[in-house]
Amino acid sequence: MSRSAPYQPLLLRILHGISGILVITAIITGFLVYNTFDQRFGKIPLPKIEPIQDIHGTVALCFLLLLPAFALYSFHAGEKRLLQPDSLQKLTQVGKPIWWVSLQRIVNTLMLIASVLAVISGRMMKEEWLPIGELDHLWYYFHLIAWVIIVCCLAIHLLMSAKVGGAPLLLSMWSGKFRPGDSPRNWYSRLRTWSSNFSQNFSAGINQLIESNFSLRIIEVFVLLGIIAAFVLPLFFSGVEK
Repeated sequence: MSRSAPYQPLLLRILHGISGILVITAIITGFLVYNTFDQRFGKIPLPKIEPIQDIHGTVALCFLLLLPAFALYSFHAGEKRLLQPDSLQKLTQVGKPIWWVSLQRIVNTLMLIASVLAVISGRMMKEEWLPIGELDHLWYYFHLIAWVIIVCCLAIHLLMSAKVGGAPLLLSMWSGKFRPGDSPRNWYSRLRTWSSNFSQNFSAGINQLIESNFSLRIIEVFVLLGIIAAFVLPLFFSGVEK
């Protein structure tokens, strides 16, 4: 890897790469679902894919299964790429490098929140709603809103990444090279070390919650509880609306 290209941790590249592929696929298939069954806000004349709803649901489920690992990594190892205590304040410095970085951090955080809204609303929908023309369900509107937010955030994320780091940053996320200390062979030993020190890590996490980046810790709790809700709520309330 050239010196001009920043190094990205291997686990980040794996989680980011798989998540990115799943999100983009979900965006495309989600639009095709809308284009097939809804079309109220416009449509594109595309061939109809009969099992498109099943395809979208399968992709979304794969993303949901990966989301806990990606979220935990993002909020801890990737914390610097998310909302910081001074991010909103830095947005006043329009045009400066820190403005671009701060905007990217906010967008990254918003994308995680929107992802939770997407998986919860998607899981709470019933498959028969759209094919029979029931388009006014609250969960479906939440799903549409989440789709729009994710599309906008993804576009800004890519633009900000190109602006902040240029091609070297974008290409570094797809590099197959890694440092010896970053080898997958070391992941298990690191996990065992972390597990053996769980109580200390938990206490440190509580202290971190109180002392630093309180806003991000609150968002983390919201995201993790939202992921749990996406798994649990459909077992009891699928398709139910107030």
